[in-house]
Amino acid sequence: MKILVINGPNLHLLGIREPDIYGRETYKDVCLKIKTHAENAGVEVEIFQSNHEGAIVDKIGESYGVFDGIVINPAAYTHTSIAILDALKAVSIPAVEVHISDVNEREEFRRVSYAGMACVHSIVGHGTDGYLEAIDYLKETLK
Repeated sequence: MKILVINGPNLHLLGIREPDIYGRETYKDVCLKIKTHAENAGVEVEIFQSNHEGAIVDKIGESYGVFDGIVINPAAYTHTSIAILDALKAVSIPAVEVHISDVNEREEFRRVSYAGMACVHSIVGHGTDGYLEAIDYLKETLK
């Protein structure tokens, strides 16, 4: 099983960006955590991060026929990007949306998720462990 993990804008700044909301783990720490968990679960994983919407759309398009599942944290694009929604719908690869913070407890605008409309499951507010839960969810449901 092969899973693509996509991270949107500013996630490369984890550990220094609003640590009271997102925690103190660095992006490098989170990537290692994801890779270790995936390896232990017998899942091949590729991690991709971009601050650019088009790059994320391109990566989703390139995933067709390559990946069995997608874990996506679109970050700020969650609330704005119909292009990411359309790309996820186009490839029809089962996707799980992850948000480190509980977006439902934050500003009103964060409660709208365009990307989530194309996802089979959402995990919010579980910190970076949400990525691990998403991998496990896909592994279980794609058997």
